[in-house]
Amino acid sequence: MIKIWLDDRRPAPNGWISCRWPEEVIEHLKTGKVEEISLDHDLDDLHVVGQGYCPSIKERTGYDVLIWIEEQVITGGFVPPKIRIHTANFSARKKMLAAVASIEKHSK
Repeated sequence: MIKIWLDDRRPAPNGWISCRWPEEVIEHLKTGKVEEISLDHDLDDLHVVGQGYCPSIKERTGYDVLIWIEEQVITGGFVPPKIRIHTANFSARKKMLAAVASIEKHSK
């Protein structure tokens, strides 16, 4: 069993696999071998085109992982790992914790 750390800046704790993007975490989750995840929200995904910001490209965040997990729990009977949130973004933390509560509610 493995533990996954999603963060673009902070190093993973000893014994955790470091991922930078939500897609990486989801690929690990699909294996069924993940026992725990810890998620940051803001992943420094700047979407720069040339010298400017491109608002038409969707920002990728740790919340994307939670959306995927919730969908899999509700539609496919996915058994979620233990979920931790380590983001420093206060408003995103509230949204992410609400998603975790929904995941827990639907996985029982």
